[in-house]
Amino acid sequence: MPRRGRKGYGETLSPRELEVARLAAQNLTNREIGERLFLSPRTVEIHIGRALRKLGLPSRTVLTEDLLRDGSRTA
Repeated sequence: MPRRGRKGYGETLSPRELEVARLAAQNLTNREIGERLFLSPRTVEIHIGRALRKLGLPSRTVLTEDLLRDGSRTA
C-alpha cells in the first residue's frame, strides 16, 4: 500500500532545512530568515534545530562554520 502524507527525508536535510541553514550560515537572525522566507521566527528555529540534529552539530555557531567550510553539505 502506498504511503500517504508528506515525503520524509530521514537523516538528510529537507530542501527547506537546507535553505534555512544556508541563511543561518550567513549570520542572519531567525527573524531575518523568517522575513526572507515568509516564516515565523519559531518555524525558523525548528528548522535550524532539525538541521543541527541531522548534521550531528552542537550549536548554530558550529553549523555556520561547518556549512562554510564543507561545501558538500550545501549541495
